Amino acid sequence: MSDDRRRAREAALQILYAWDIGQVQPLTAIDLFFQEHQPDADDALRDRAARLVLGTIAELTAIDAVIEQHSRHWRLERLAVLDRLILRLAIWELRPGSGTPAPVVINEAIELARRFSTDEAARFVNGVLDAVAKHKTPGVLGDA
Repeated sequence: MSDDRRRAREAALQILYAWDIGQVQPLTAIDLFFQEHQPDADDALRDRAARLVLGTIAELTAIDAVIEQHSRHWRLERLAVLDRLILRLAIWELRPGSGTPAPVVINEAIELARRFSTDEAARFVNGVLDAVAKHKTPGVLGDA
């Protein structure tokens, strides 16, 4: 996967963190992130990150239901914030028509977990996303 896509996912995760923890409005969080951390980012990177953030937030209720369904013995509120956000982002990207194959999405989510969380989180993220991809959850991932 291209470095630009990886950078967009990393930016999206950090923006989602500001939105979730800081209670910052999504568009404000996007603007602030790029002003403070990547002022030289090109429009394609900004647009890709914004699409990931806004898409994830728009489908939050359905995505959270999928996480709860596939994360055995873990309630959503008990998950570490970053782990929860990584799962949300990846599940949104697993939906039909995203243009990114499931193995790529899962691998990228694992890498985000390794970079921003822990190896244990990476294993957990892998297990949940693998289950989600295998079950093609209706409503988020479609019936295909």
